[in-house]
Amino acid sequence: MFTGLVQAIGQATIALGEINVQSPDFITAVKPKEGDSIAVDGVCLTATRVEPWGFQADVSPETRARSTMGYPTVSRSRTMVNLEPALRLQDRLGGHLVSGHVDGLGTILVIERQPRAWTVEIRWHDGDFGRYMADKGSVAVDGISLTVAQCSPGGTSFSTAVIPATWHRTTLQYGKVGDLVNLEADLLAKYSERLLGLDPPGSTTTQKKTISPLWLQEQGWI
Repeated sequence: MFTGLVQAIGQATIALGEINVQSPDFITAVKPKEGDSIAVDGVCLTATRVEPWGFQADVSPETRARSTMGYPTVSRSRTMVNLEPALRLQDRLGGHLVSGHVDGLGTILVIERQPRAWTVEIRWHDGDFGRYMADKGSVAVDGISLTVAQCSPGGTSFSTAVIPATWHRTTLQYGKVGDLVNLEADLLAKYSERLLGLDPPGSTTTQKKTISPLWLQEQGWI
């Protein structure tokens, strides 16, 4: 489990199902060990080797299929990755609960400089995940905990305001329009959906269950 508060940037290379991340500052500050979980651009990976220069981790076919790690040459920003060690129970939860299990990809549509922030607009590739987007809700973009400023009616696209501290400490500073990003919807929203008995994205149920006046009546809410 993570918080989405990036602690360092590293330079990554991916080949033959393995990722090498160079970040001496991260190693010095965090002191990870083999077997530790590390979020790399929002993807939870297990360190298989740790050296003073950085660490190595295996990347499964599922991870490559669902995240930007399957597209390592899409843009220059893909060589630079956000790093965060796993959350400890005594740590402060400064961001939001991030599992490190990427839901899908998004594309940056807009990057606009504001007087004291940057506005970044992103579109989900799988529009079904838009159901988890809400104004002032949380979303993880390449492992960065961000607040949704506005979202489209279906949540397919959303914008977020990025403050200078976040911009300069993460790979967002290298981003450009058209870049792919890893997206993880709010964990609490997904658990709430499950507990309510609704159908998650990708469900093959023929009769989809969604929140509606009829559903609320059937469940005794109205």
